[in-house]
Amino acid sequence: MQDERRLAVLRAIVEDYVSTQEPVGSKALVERHGLGVSPATVRNDMAALEEEGLITQPHTSAGRVPTDKGYRLFVDRLTTIKPMSAAEKRAIATILDGAVDLEDVVQRSVRLLAQLTHQVALVQYPTLSRSTVRHVELVALSENRVLAVLILSTGRVEQRLVELDTPADEATLAAVRARVAAAATGRVIAEATTALGALTAPPGEDAAQARVIDVLVDAMSDHRSSERVAVGGAANLARFGDSFEVSVRPLLEALEEHVVLLKLLGEAHTGGTVTVRIGHESPYQQFTSTSVVATGYGLGDEAMGNLGVVGPTRMDYPGTMAAVRAVARYVSRILDEA
Repeated sequence: MQDERRLAVLRAIVEDYVSTQEPVGSKALVERHGLGVSPATVRNDMAALEEEGLITQPHTSAGRVPTDKGYRLFVDRLTTIKPMSAAEKRAIATILDGAVDLEDVVQRSVRLLAQLTHQVALVQYPTLSRSTVRHVELVALSENRVLAVLILSTGRVEQRLVELDTPADEATLAAVRARVAAAATGRVIAEATTALGALTAPPGEDAAQARVIDVLVDAMSDHRSSERVAVGGAANLARFGDSFEVSVRPLLEALEEHVVLLKLLGEAHTGGTVTVRIGHESPYQQFTSTSVVATGYGLGDEAMGNLGVVGPTRMDYPGTMAAVRAVARYVSRILDEA
């Protein structure tokens, strides 16, 4: 019973500190929360929480604030992630349903996350190697020039120009199109490139087919998109207040390094799993005054990329976790329907 009451006191301190950004005193807790105990009991509980390293007193005679350890216990004891409101769900659908292509999906998602959480939002572009080939098309531009169009399950569209050494008529182009499409469509990138490499063609069509395959394999091997991260809501860093030198400047510098951001988002997980790194749990010095809430998005059980937010440790964890999970699920649905 005593542990449950102290957990309730810790929860109240976290909620009040996130809301007011001011150290929390015992009197305020008794007035704002129905804890059902006297102020003296609350003070004893706060002393015990401080002794355990869950809260701390930033200044003499001031109230208490949660520590990284306190936030961690608070997050770990969340029984469920609170559901998004109907209005929030409508906002997500309205913003994301209007996306016209993959780039638009990513940019809309990062802006939406920043708006919902009031934090800095990060969205990794889908990892190409985990996607499948949805469609291959060849369009004749002239006798010696062909436009190869590759559409992936991520919604990514690659268009490459193929220069042929000898002219190819429509019948030859149709035959090549049929063979490469049959070999690649529905396969993941690695399997598709292998299948294309094993294709043969009758004399008269082999030269054109070889050039088309070279271009398609090159397009499939371009992994640059998976190393890109869209960043939004940097203006929300103003919420750090007077801690610019300690917290904001290092974070702003880190936001320029996409490799760091990719590692910060961590390993991708789908199925609704949301990971939270708090303060010094981060392996990067620039982020020891921040928390990162992230999850994976993608098709089925395999993640194609990560998205999440980074912000002050005094963030609204239940609300932030709900927003990150909801946006990830919606992006996954859009990719599945693409």
